[in-house]
Amino acid sequence: MRNQVLVYFVLVNALLFIMMGIDKKRARQKAWRIPERNLLLLGLFGGGLGGFLGMHHFRHKTKHLNFKVVFALGTLVTGITSYIIFL
Repeated sequence: MRNQVLVYFVLVNALLFIMMGIDKKRARQKAWRIPERNLLLLGLFGGGLGGFLGMHHFRHKTKHLNFKVVFALGTLVTGITSYIIFL
């Protein structure tokens, strides 16, 4: 079970990081964008750290307070879950 949770957190964070990059690229090209709701949900369900890293690496959504709050909550969820499972 521990390995599955670890793999889940790694994948969801990597996915959100990549999605932040894709959305930034599409924003520059004025193309179809990834809905904010999708980014926020992925951040809330364990992808907060990947969201933060993507936000700062790609300089994307850095002025949106709701992204900062949700990614912080997602990171907190990841930390608490990891602490409980790996204790």
